[in-house]
Amino acid sequence: MKVPFLDLKRQYLKLKAEIDSAVQEVVEASAFSGGPYVENFEKAFARHTETKFSAGLGSGTDALHLAMRAIGVGEGDEVILPVNTFIATAWAVSYVNATPVFVDCEPGTWSIDPAKIEERITKRTKAIIGVHLFGKPFDVDKVKDIADGYGLKLIEDCAQAQGARYNGRRVGSIGEIGCFSFYPGKNLGAWGEAGGVATNDAGYDSAIKALRNHGSKEKYYHETLGFNMRMDGIQGAVLGVKIKYLDGWNQRRRELSARYRCGVTNPKIRMQSCPGGYESVYHLFVVTSDDRDGLKKYLDGKGIQTLIHYPLPIHLQKAYSHLGYRAGDFPVAEALSAGCLSLPMFPELTDEEAGYVIEALNNY
Repeated sequence: MKVPFLDLKRQYLKLKAEIDSAVQEVVEASAFSGGPYVENFEKAFARHTETKFSAGLGSGTDALHLAMRAIGVGEGDEVILPVNTFIATAWAVSYVNATPVFVDCEPGTWSIDPAKIEERITKRTKAIIGVHLFGKPFDVDKVKDIADGYGLKLIEDCAQAQGARYNGRRVGSIGEIGCFSFYPGKNLGAWGEAGGVATNDAGYDSAIKALRNHGSKEKYYHETLGFNMRMDGIQGAVLGVKIKYLDGWNQRRRELSARYRCGVTNPKIRMQSCPGGYESVYHLFVVTSDDRDGLKKYLDGKGIQTLIHYPLPIHLQKAYSHLGYRAGDFPVAEALSAGCLSLPMFPELTDEEAGYVIEALNNY
């Protein structure tokens, strides 16, 4: 049996008629950049995130970048973020000439360790970015209490967590701004690059919508340095169709994750912990092993495709060598990067395929 890590075509074939029709509407209306299909999606996404406002953007990286600008982070400032995340979280800080300040992750949840945040706060700290990694919320209350206590802004990186809840609240609705990616492989994926933000603050919403449109609220009048980061109409239309199915897809991911958690009994395989009150949407199902490379090779031989998220922590990336970090600075994240392996996880994965993966893991 061959088990793909991800198969986007299966999802498309189930929605083919509905998506093709929506795309054709965009083409016939020539509403290619922004426009009514993006606006309709923004309204639907604000409802889904249980926030007052949403703005469609060109990518999740754009969302993080413009969030930094909207909250006033700039040159000379510092922003605290987990070292265990995709590098775009750090890019956003660098794009505004601020300095990313890294914090290690908790051993079990693999999320930012609240106990290590305060020691990293300085007079230059302006914000904290928390990442809902792999679809599981970080400990928002603890991090927000620290942020509020020091007068810092809290940004939620929800790129992998569309639809997740923390103690009953949708992620992206708790901090100042929630930042989302709609990259095709995400739980809510576009047909290309796309992203967005959600917020309850009208000022942040207005600022981001101007920044994405060349710093303009009125055509050809530019109040500030701006960017071309609009969502295109086809992505808005595709996402407008898909968002209706997101909760069902996320439920299927939880069912598959339960199969993995209950079915895998091999003590060589360890899994991410998910405390009570944290409703993960399992964008990725990541396990760890002391012999990750051997496990990956074994599963490849069984026809099971896996990926590594992520093989090198941000502080050891060449792009951030100027910050002076060294191996050993963040031992939990470094151990995770050496042992992590992402298993097949997508809503259309069949029970038979999941069972085959489980059997292979138990026989390893």
